Amino acid sequence: MALRRADGSWLETGGWQACFKGAEGRTSAFLEGVPGQVFTGLRFVIGLDQVLNEADPNLWPAGHALHPTVNGLHWGWQGGHIFMALEGHRQLAQGGPDGFSYHLAGTGNQMTVVLEQPLDLTRGGTIGLGFDVAKVLEGLAPDFGASTHSRAGDERADALRKRVEQAFVVTGISPEIWQAVPLAERVARSQVPAGTPWPMQISSRLPKVVLPADNVPVVAGVELGRRLFQEKRLSVNQTQSCASCHDQKAAFTDPGKRYSVGAEGRTGTRNAMPLFNLAWQSEFFWDGRVKRLRDQVLVPLQDPVEMHGSLEAAVQVLSGDAGYREDFGKVFGPGGVTAERLGLALEQYLLTLVSQDSKFDQAVLGRAKLSPQEQRGLELFITEYDPPRNLRGADCFHCHGGNLFSNQGFSNNGLEAAPEAGRQAVTGQAADQGKFRVPSLRNVALTAPYMHDGRFSTLEEVIDHYDHGVHPSPTLDPNLAKHPAAGLALPAADKGALVAFLKSLSDSQFPDSRPAASISSISKP
Repeated sequence: MALRRADGSWLETGGWQACFKGAEGRTSAFLEGVPGQVFTGLRFVIGLDQVLNEADPNLWPAGHALHPTVNGLHWGWQGGHIFMALEGHRQLAQGGPDGFSYHLAGTGNQMTVVLEQPLDLTRGGTIGLGFDVAKVLEGLAPDFGASTHSRAGDERADALRKRVEQAFVVTGISPEIWQAVPLAERVARSQVPAGTPWPMQISSRLPKVVLPADNVPVVAGVELGRRLFQEKRLSVNQTQSCASCHDQKAAFTDPGKRYSVGAEGRTGTRNAMPLFNLAWQSEFFWDGRVKRLRDQVLVPLQDPVEMHGSLEAAVQVLSGDAGYREDFGKVFGPGGVTAERLGLALEQYLLTLVSQDSKFDQAVLGRAKLSPQEQRGLELFITEYDPPRNLRGADCFHCHGGNLFSNQGFSNNGLEAAPEAGRQAVTGQAADQGKFRVPSLRNVALTAPYMHDGRFSTLEEVIDHYDHGVHPSPTLDPNLAKHPAAGLALPAADKGALVAFLKSLSDSQFPDSRPAASISSISKP
């Protein structure tokens, strides 16, 4: 970012990056240190120089604009960031795919925007910028295609880059400085857990993470949480625990069951989600209706279809157990057993379940080697599907890119032509109809059946769905909507290669028979 002074010279900020995501409401950024004066224009670059673009994204602190879980635009093994992503639906006169996914990335595709506008910042302020999407998309040639890749020789990327540079305007300037609203609520506490910190050893290949400042896992707290996770006395009839539907040997899912059965024999309506790498999540359940892990863990305990207990009864049971009273006191100090502390102890335990040691990870470290079939599957996984440009991949990485193998978002993946509410039930937004959490593909070979409703029993069925079973709908993910209605028509050998690669993502540590509370103590590579 640069601001032009009255004498024509430029005030360069240097080292400042921001990330804007219209679909998620990330539409503001804060720039400190601007002197109070009147400027005559501003200039900013969309994109990164080669050094920043090729730097390890996992070294950025959590919350930084270039952190993978903030921008969701670093495609891991492809190398580098996507500078701008325009994705959506379009109406075609003669039918065909109605999705588009235009991405600009790579050396030579940085965009420089210069706007002439008096900017009175004598007392600070907020500069409003508008981006005219129609100006970028209108008038594209019929054969322009549904996607760009910013690869060498992709002439469409250059055409879009020029359009983007001309699509910004200054919409106004306000004398108010708007504060950044935190994305997650912080709960003030008079004390934090006591004891030896849990040895969270997380590979540098995973994005940086920030643990809750008021509930950093400690050894005694993690052990307490592990015991509570297996405690059947928390259910209405003392027959079911959290572990009943989250089996460690199946990456903490309910193996082979489309829907789990509750303590009183009632059948649920959602497939039990795996429980690992939760420290990187900010929304929980398939529809993201809960923001904090400590709150999420208390929902199944009270749900009539699941454990059907109550917080009052749980506190009473635990308070009547001398061992639990002592353990809660060790971790949280005076105050006894409370519902809040029950949630905090379970949160501590679940935060330690880190999955990072699959065959794929070992291959990245040079300690193992993918088979030719697995390597072919990886190539398909990270390659777009665009036959006119001789690209015939499976296009998986848009939603499952990076070393977390999830963009941490919500997506309509075309299960139904008239999808159920899904995420829309939480946000109230029509654009979220049919969207559910994009799960990590780590340990996916252990977590059958698949999808939010467990409709697919095998990985082969899942791949067939994405190959030729996607149903179009107004909220279908654009990266699927851009594919032809007939599907990808992947050869059987390629489908087999994808399955082989997905199986290489199984973590040998996770189904280990040791106590679950020690799983995350993995030596750093």
